[in-house]
Amino acid sequence: MSRQMVRPGGRSARVQASVHTAVRELASEVGRDALTVPMIAQRAGVTPSTVYRRWGDLQELLSDVAVERLRPETAPGDHGALAADLKAWAEQFLDEMSSPAGRAYIRDALLGDPDGGNAGQCSAYAAEQIDVILTRASQRGEKVPDVETVIDHVVAPLMYRILFRPDGLGAAYAHRLVTAALDPTGR
Repeated sequence: MSRQMVRPGGRSARVQASVHTAVRELASEVGRDALTVPMIAQRAGVTPSTVYRRWGDLQELLSDVAVERLRPETAPGDHGALAADLKAWAEQFLDEMSSPAGRAYIRDALLGDPDGGNAGQCSAYAAEQIDVILTRASQRGEKVPDVETVIDHVVAPLMYRILFRPDGLGAAYAHRLVTAALDPTGR
């Protein structure tokens, strides 16, 4: 059963919250690789069959937890101009995603995601944050690219580098990507 089909609230929400909490606590206590469904179920106060029915297997559960952990907790900062807002956001995105925890969450989100729904949700988080920045800039009268342009020119290369070529990654690289996305002619 996919997460999207579960109705919010009630017992279902309580089960999800207790199981997610159990995963986070146990991962910090015994390490992610030592986790088992029975161990998580016992900590969460549910039966293993509840976990299997809801998530299918351990990897799908870890994926669900990872997606929740990758959800941004705050709106992007307002620094008064599009370039400054996007640079600050890209730098924060890079810091969070390239951290050891961020990389582990990315890995878990993708590994337990047979239908691509979790990857799509992670992408939607970034798109929503970028949309806030672009809308704000547009309301200030600035010329803005569309969300997909920023995804293609900033988020995609950052994610590729985080996953496959992390050496030398830093704020300067993120800033160069933003600058290029906002002025593709290089002027």
